Order: sequence, then structure tokens, then C-alpha cells
Amino acid sequence: MLADSGTASIDGRLDGNGEALVAVAGLTKRFPVTKNLFRQPSSFIHAVDDVSFRLAPGKSLGLVGESGCGKTTVGKLLVKLLEPTSGEIRFRFPAGDAHGGSGQPRAFRRQAQMIFQDPYESMNPRRTIYDTIAEPLAVQGIGSLMDRVDRVTEILTQVGLTPASSFLFRHPHELSGGQRQRVAIARALVIGPSFVVADEPTSMLDVSSRTGIMLLMQELAARLGIAYLYITHDLAVARYMCHRIAVMYLGKIIELAETEELLRNPLHPYTRALLSAVPVPDPTYRRDRPDIRGDLTLPIDPPARCRFYDRCPIGTDFCRDNPHPPMEERAAGHWVACYEA
Repeated sequence: MLADSGTASIDGRLDGNGEALVAVAGLTKRFPVTKNLFRQPSSFIHAVDDVSFRLAPGKSLGLVGESGCGKTTVGKLLVKLLEPTSGEIRFRFPAGDAHGGSGQPRAFRRQAQMIFQDPYESMNPRRTIYDTIAEPLAVQGIGSLMDRVDRVTEILTQVGLTPASSFLFRHPHELSGGQRQRVAIARALVIGPSFVVADEPTSMLDVSSRTGIMLLMQELAARLGIAYLYITHDLAVARYMCHRIAVMYLGKIIELAETEELLRNPLHPYTRALLSAVPVPDPTYRRDRPDIRGDLTLPIDPPARCRFYDRCPIGTDFCRDNPHPPMEERAAGHWVACYEA
């Protein structure tokens, strides 16, 4: 259920300081494995399972984990590209703006936007850069034609595509990967949203372009007060971009903390394994390999126990015989879902 901001309480345990712009409680998304006209599906992919967190205005939350863990599905649920199976998503947008309930899709789109992973695939190759960026303004009925030209020129300058006049009437294939990603960012920000889901916005770029895009997103967040949900598999990028990090595994958040706290003191064995895989720029440095067994478990109707049990080096019979552990606060603001951590 996507709900308007109101007086009803929502799970506030996994939050940062201050009032939340986005509050998620018990968010779940299941996809049927097979569809049959004559009977209900009996098996489901548990893409997102009982996810809860809060995000304050102007802050960024990094959602990290290996491919297939449900990160992108969470992002699509938050911007209403998918509808949840169950759970709540509440937004509290700035005073005077629409609160983005399910009955106000146009107003909601003005406040919540998404930057997709592949900027080329997310653009119409037949449309000019001006048409691509100005489309949200036209859909929202913002400004006259000349106002839109001015606004597109302004946002192109803000994202570092200068002189803007030389980019307005180019097509996506005429730009480099870094330039296309800047256009994607401009398209998301042109209507002044409060909340942006960034789905691995630098993964398709080379290192030099990646650094420029990260600096740009940080600058725009600080200047415009945008809250980011930053989806990535790269902990180094998450450390640079995010105030807090949430680690996902097979549809569940298993650890959540302030960025430096999580990197200095990882509690969950899966988080430790992720950190051990981060390259160290020192050829003489040696570290122990993580004692992780097997491969990623299929997310189709997983057992009720801990999702990581089959691969866990510290799992016990108690972990096997009990439901998935709840998120518990082991230190100030540091939450983990593990019986043995």
C-alpha cells in the first residue's frame, strides 16, 4: 500500500535522526513463478521480503548486495513502477506540495524520480536531448515553451553539459557514456523532486566519468536538499556517496548502520564477506578468504529460517530451527538480523 503522509504511525526503528521523508514498513513483493488462467500460482519469487527503513530529507541511503538480492525491485516499488504485495510506503514531502498518494500519480511523479542504470537504454534514440529532458515539464504542465527551453538550458548547465546550447538538439548516440548519464540525471532533476532513486548510476561508466558523476550528485543533493536511495553493489561507491548503508540478501535487509560504523564494525557474516571482496590498492596486503559455502540460494519459496543459513560459517541448529532473525539494535543506530552476531 502506498499511503499519504498522515498521523498514523509507521515502523520508525530503522531510521536516522529527524523526521523521515520516506518511511517504509514491512515492504514485500512476490512474483508468481507461473501464471495459469485456471488456477492460482502456488510458487512465488520472494524478491523483497519485510523490508523497513526510513530516509530523512537531504540524506542518502545506500542499498548494497549482490545481483538478484532485490535492490532494484525496492527502488521500483518506491517510485511506483511496481506495486507492492504488502507493506507500507509513506512519503512526507515539503509543506505545500502534494504528498504523493496512490490517487495522485502526477503529483507524486513531481516529487519522486528514478535514475536508471543504463542511460542509453532508458532514452528514446529518436528524441533530442531537449525533448528527453523537457518531457517531464510538459507532462506536469510546467511553464510555457520558452520557459521550458530556459529550464532545460539551466539544468544542463547544472549537470556540467556546457555550453548547453550545443547539447539541446543532439541525440543520445552523439554523446559519450558520461554525458548520457548527466542527461539522465538532468531529466530526473528538472522538475525539482525531493526524492530520487539512483539505480547504479555509475556502473556503466569508466573510472574518470564515474568520479565526475558522483561529485555531481553529491553537489546537487547538498544544494537542492534531495534525498537519495542509492542502489549499488560497490561498497567503495556506497561509502563515498551515502550517509547510511543497508545490506540486502535474498530480499531481506540483514544489516543497517551509519556508513563508517558498518564498514569499521560489520556484524553479519555476509557483510564481512562483502567487505573482504573489496580490492585493496596494496599488492603486498593479504587477508583471509571468507568462509562462505555454496552459491546464492534460489529465492523461490525460501524456507522460513535465516536466508543466509545455507552459506553461513557461524550458523547453528538454532538458526536452522527458528524463523528468520528480526532486526535488532546491537549498538547505537547499528541494526543486524543475526542470532549469532
